[in-house]
Amino acid sequence: MQPSPAARRYTPTVGRIPVTDVSPSVEAGRRPARAVPGETFEVSATVFREGHDAVGANVVLTAPDGTETEWTPMRLQAPGTDRYAASVTADREGDWTFRVEAWSDPLATWRHTADVKIPAGIDVPLVLAEGALLLERAAAAFTHREGAPLLKAATRLRDSGRPPEERLAAALDPVVTGLLTARPLRDLVTRSEELPLRVDRKRALYGAWYELFPRSEGAIVPDGPNADGMPVAPRPGTLRTAAKRLEAVADMGFDVVYLPPVHPIGTTHRKGAGNTLTVGPHDPGSPWAIGSAAGGHDAIHPDLGTLDDFDHFVARATELGLEVALDFALQCSPDHPWVREHPEWFHHRVDGSIAYAENPPKKYQDIYPIDFDTDPDGLHTECLRVLRHWMAHGVRIFRVDNPHTKPVGFWERLFAAVHDTDPDVVFLAEAFTRPALLHALARIGFHQSYTYFTWRNSKEEVESYLSELAGLGGEESAAYLRPNLFVNTPDILHAYLQYGGRPAFAVRAVLAAMAGPSWGMYAGYELYENVPAGPASEEYLDSEKYQYRPRDWEAHETAGDSLAALVRTLNELRRAHPALHQLRNLRFHRTDDDAVVCFSKRDDTDWVLVVLNLDPHSVRETTVSLDLPALGLDRSDAFEVYDALSGQTFRWRRDAYVRLDPQVQVAHILTDGNPQP
Repeated sequence: MQPSPAARRYTPTVGRIPVTDVSPSVEAGRRPARAVPGETFEVSATVFREGHDAVGANVVLTAPDGTETEWTPMRLQAPGTDRYAASVTADREGDWTFRVEAWSDPLATWRHTADVKIPAGIDVPLVLAEGALLLERAAAAFTHREGAPLLKAATRLRDSGRPPEERLAAALDPVVTGLLTARPLRDLVTRSEELPLRVDRKRALYGAWYELFPRSEGAIVPDGPNADGMPVAPRPGTLRTAAKRLEAVADMGFDVVYLPPVHPIGTTHRKGAGNTLTVGPHDPGSPWAIGSAAGGHDAIHPDLGTLDDFDHFVARATELGLEVALDFALQCSPDHPWVREHPEWFHHRVDGSIAYAENPPKKYQDIYPIDFDTDPDGLHTECLRVLRHWMAHGVRIFRVDNPHTKPVGFWERLFAAVHDTDPDVVFLAEAFTRPALLHALARIGFHQSYTYFTWRNSKEEVESYLSELAGLGGEESAAYLRPNLFVNTPDILHAYLQYGGRPAFAVRAVLAAMAGPSWGMYAGYELYENVPAGPASEEYLDSEKYQYRPRDWEAHETAGDSLAALVRTLNELRRAHPALHQLRNLRFHRTDDDAVVCFSKRDDTDWVLVVLNLDPHSVRETTVSLDLPALGLDRSDAFEVYDALSGQTFRWRRDAYVRLDPQVQVAHILTDGNPQP
C-alpha cells in the first residue's frame, strides 16, 4: 500500500528523546548569545521521554575552528520539572555554537529497577544478568585498564555464589559510578539544533571607565574682564594637557578613558553656558554639536590640537594600560560639511529649513538629527569610513550617543561590517530609552549598554533590578545585555547624590564597582560635585557640556577632599578577584534592615561578599543571614573574613551582626580572610 500524500510530506520535528526550550536562545537562535573567554554561563533545556525509563543530557560547545569540547553533563534542576542545566565556559574569542544532547540512560533505568526488584525478590537472576551486560557495554568505551572496574563489577553481578545484595553493591561502588558519571552509557542520542554563541574579548564584559572632557583639563578660565572691562578669552585644555591627567586616571585603577566628541564644534545657534540661547564670544559650545568649516566627524577640534596630538593621547594611555573610548554621535551642527554636501541626509520642514533636534522639553537648536531613510547606503558607507578612520588611530571602543534615535537595522548592518574585519571593536550604547528598544539594541550587536541603574536606589529597587540584569529570575536578557553601571554622566546627577552628601557618592561607587563587571564615572564624581542646575533638575549647574570646567585635582588630593582613594581600592579589588569580572554569578543574601543590602560573587577560585548601607544619612544595624553554599562553604562552618575597606578581620558564621555608620564606612567588602586585595 502506498503512503498517502500527507504521510510523504511529513517530516518529524521532535527527536526520539525530545529536547525543547533550550536556553540561552536569543530570538529563537537567530542571533547569538554572548559571552567572553572564561565567563561561566548556564545552558538549560527541557528533556523527557515516554514511559518511565531514565534520561540524561549534556552540553557540547563547538569552537570557531570546529573543535568540539568534551561534553558537559547536565543535572536535573528540580524533581518533576524535566528541566536540565549545566554551567559551561568558552576559552577563546570567536563565533561558537552549542547544542544539547539528550539520551536514554539504560544504566540509571536498570539501577532503579534493581533497587525495587532485588529487595522484593522479583526476577533477581534476570535483573543481575541485565546489569552485567550493561556494564560490559559501558566498559567498551574505555581502555582495558580504565574499564577494568566495570568488568570486575559485571563479573561480580554474575557470581551466583554471593548474596544478591552483595552482587548489586559491586555495581554501586563509587569507583564504578564515578566512571559512569564521567562517561555514561547513552542510547537513542538526540541532538538539539546548534545555537550560536559569540565570544567577545573580555573588555566587552569587564572594565572600569572614566569620562573626561579634554578641553577642561589644563584649561585656564579668567575670573573676570581685563583692565578695559573686556571679556578675556579662556585658554582651553588640549589633548596634550589632557594626556597629563591620564596618570591619575590610571592610578585610580581605571581601564578605559572615555572622551566626548573631540571634533570641530559649529557656531550657528551655538549654546552658551547652561544651555542658554545667549552665547558669549568665548563660549565653546557643546561638543555634540559636531562640525564646522574645520571639518566633521573625522576631524579634531583646532582648540584640542591635531591628529598627531590625538595619537599622542592614545599612545600615552596605552603606556599606562588604558584604552581610549571615543564618542560616536551621529548628528551635526548646521555648519557640518555633510549639511552642505549631503542635504538629503537631513529632514526638511515645509518651509525648506532643516529641523533641529528636540527631546521635549529640551531643545537642541545647535544640532541637526540625521534622516536615515533617504540614503541608507550612502550613510552606511560614510559612517563605516568614519569608524575605520578612528580605529586606524588606535580607538577600539566607541560609546554611541543616543543610538535609540536611529534605526535598529542601521546599527545591525554597521556592526556586522565592523565585526567582519575587526571583531575586537566594542560598542557601548547610551540607550536611556524604553526597555524593548534597549534590549533590541543589545540583541543586534551592542556589546554593552547604559541602564536604569542610576534611578535604582532603594533596597527593593537595587535587588530587583540587579537580579534582573544578572538573570537571577531566569531572564534571558543576561545572555546578550551587558550593563555598564555608570554612577553619573554629564547629563545625569541623580537626587540621591544631590542630597545624600559624601556618603552617597561612596555608596553608589561601591555598588556599581562590586555588583557590575563594568562600571563608570564622569570626572568630578571623586570631588563630590552635586549642585544641580535647579530644583528637580538632574542637570549639573555650570554643566561641562557647555563650558570649560577646570578642576584643581592636586589641591583636592592634598587636602584629602577626594573619593579617589576609595575608587582606587575598589578597582584594585576588581583586578585581584576574578569573581568580580562576571555578571551572572551575583547572589543576594538576606538582611533584616530595609536599607542594607548584602550580595556576593563567586567563581572557582574565590569569592567576595559585600554588605552595604544604602542610607547615606543614618547608622544602620542588621543581622546578615548568609547563603553559605553560594559562597562554597558548609552550613556549619565558622570562617574568617577580611574587610578590604577597614583592614579588619572578623570571624563569621551564617548569621552575623553588622553596624555601618555612613560617616565612617558605608560598606564591608569581605574576602576569604586573605589580607591581600
